[in-house]
Amino acid sequence: MDETSKLTTANNITAQDLAEVIAELEQYRERLVQETTETAKRAKLMRVSVMAKLEPELAKIDSALQELRNQQAALSGSN
Repeated sequence: MDETSKLTTANNITAQDLAEVIAELEQYRERLVQETTETAKRAKLMRVSVMAKLEPELAKIDSALQELRNQQAALSGSN
């Protein structure tokens, strides 16, 4: 894919598309925390230590969510 195609594809993203991606990413984050916590309980690990290991991944997800929300706000503001 060349640069023009990438720009065209990026320009065709709608606020609805972004909302769907945001919702999916939020669900993934919630599921990741829930499943990790449940697994830690079964393995009798301390929740604090498990969450400390999970925190870098959650930070990446939160950063991506914030970027998507910013894009959505910019797209909504330009319409």
